[in-house]
Amino acid sequence: MAIRRSTAKRHGLPTIVQLRLTPAPAQAEALTAAVLLCNQAATVVSRLAWQHRVFTVVELHRLAYYPVRAQVAGLGAQAAVRAIARVAGAYANRRASKKRAHIFRPHGAVPYDARLLSWNRDARTVSLWTPTGRVAVPYTGRPEDLKAVDGLPMGEADLICRRGVWLLQVAVTLPKPQTREPVGGFVGVDQGVANLAVTSDRVVLPGPALAGPVGSNGHVRTLRERRHRQRRRLQKTGTAAARRVLRRLAGREHRMMTDLNHQISKHVVREAERTGRGIALEDLQGIRGRVRAHRFQRRTLHSWAFAQQIAFTRYKAARAGVAFVLVDPAYTSQACPECGCVARANRPARGRFVCTGCGLAGHADHIAARNIATRGAAGWAAVNQPHATGHPSARRDRESKPPASTGGS
Repeated sequence: MAIRRSTAKRHGLPTIVQLRLTPAPAQAEALTAAVLLCNQAATVVSRLAWQHRVFTVVELHRLAYYPVRAQVAGLGAQAAVRAIARVAGAYANRRASKKRAHIFRPHGAVPYDARLLSWNRDARTVSLWTPTGRVAVPYTGRPEDLKAVDGLPMGEADLICRRGVWLLQVAVTLPKPQTREPVGGFVGVDQGVANLAVTSDRVVLPGPALAGPVGSNGHVRTLRERRHRQRRRLQKTGTAAARRVLRRLAGREHRMMTDLNHQISKHVVREAERTGRGIALEDLQGIRGRVRAHRFQRRTLHSWAFAQQIAFTRYKAARAGVAFVLVDPAYTSQACPECGCVARANRPARGRFVCTGCGLAGHADHIAARNIATRGAAGWAAVNQPHATGHPSARRDRESKPPASTGGS
């Protein structure tokens, strides 16, 4: 059985806090110049990398450092180093799918490391590099985010300008709690399009278990279809007024789905923590390439945030010390959790499960969630099972010793 455990850092859990910057007009102009310059430098490095087929950080640094400093006037040494690392990261996981050099948006987020920024926590200001010199910009945020910045180890930060609002998204490291043993078993969560999430406890999410304006999965689908039609109509109109409305609506659906995924993952983690169980989800990596769908269903399938829901559940479980595993999704909705019969005939309809072996019937998504929970418990036990021969080093020592002589002729 394929199973993957959470891969959080050994000494802490990385998370992101968001701060709002309040620069003066002259400071905002300097920050804008820095963003434009860094993205221009990243695009120059990206074209060099694509032209020479060089994508690792060290080799790309040797190739592009001096050319990018010469081509982009005003670019600092450390800003050039970060641009090179940024390009290497952009090509790291998507190199095979790229058909041309990656182009960075002029106003895209720009990473800042410890050499490009410094903090004055007493004055609540952050000093940021710009082509015309450093600017000390005041910052504010939620009390918990300010507390995290004041007391936790920090990594890189991303400088973002979103609709005229300057944001600084900072990576901080939370102390890692000890993962508790799931003595009560596992909560299985089946993800889907018709139902965002169904747990092995028969809870359909979103639904009555979640407070908020979105009451059901049907409501989610209706909202998404309505906004899709609205965007198409405005794009077809193409007037200045239509473009203004499109800018106002930009990101609304993404924010809704992000909020829903946060609510779903929070509910699942809270229930697992309350009942002493772990959490098991399907490993859906690469599902868009495996699943064949009708052309009318492709937009819905390919725009669904499966990975985001998994990521949110993973880091919330790590924060709470709840065991988290990803299991093989094969045949979870066609297998009977009672007798183990696996057959396509067990699914007479999309939402219906009737076992041809023992006659067990129920909702297909709930049956799948039960199978996921069972696989999670089995996988966790297999991963955490102590080795029969003790520590691996002791086993290697025994295997390396020659067999004892038994005498004889």
